[in-house]
Amino acid sequence: MTLTEKQQKLVEENMGLVGKVIKDKVHGTNQIGIYSYDDLFQIGCLGLCKAAATDKGGCFSTYAYRLIWNSICDALIYATRRQDTEILTDDCTLHEASDSDEFFSELKFDLDTALKHAKKNASPSIQKGIAALMLLSQDYSSIEVGEKLHMSPNTVRAMASKARKYLRSCPEISLLKEGYAT
Repeated sequence: MTLTEKQQKLVEENMGLVGKVIKDKVHGTNQIGIYSYDDLFQIGCLGLCKAAATDKGGCFSTYAYRLIWNSICDALIYATRRQDTEILTDDCTLHEASDSDEFFSELKFDLDTALKHAKKNASPSIQKGIAALMLLSQDYSSIEVGEKLHMSPNTVRAMASKARKYLRSCPEISLLKEGYAT
């Protein structure tokens, strides 16, 4: 989008409006999911530029406030849908085998060992994600896991998703997966 000099000046004069929208509308920095404050500020700036490009007169700040908020909402909705889709496609469940008790106890022991080893080599955020995955696998909701780990539910889902991606690349998990493939 190319702005005229007049539109650029309008954007520069109203940059504080983006911070005001974030302050007024986004409650709690831990509730914004995968976006940081800077990400939201950039998204808001795009909304401000769109407002300057499409302004037809009248009270610019009221019009711009609305477009900035709509841009931020669209980005948050898109991110939430993407996260939910990722989580739904990543979930896997074990189905009961006929001689299940011994098989599953052995599998659980091997899986716990592999997860502990993978967790040692991971970054701190991935370690929290693995901890969140372990709690989620024990039928805790993301809200309950968030309370235990002092995070928002959206952060729990994002960290769990990153941990899943990390675990897919771990040789310990790959070997375990190959060993139990039927």
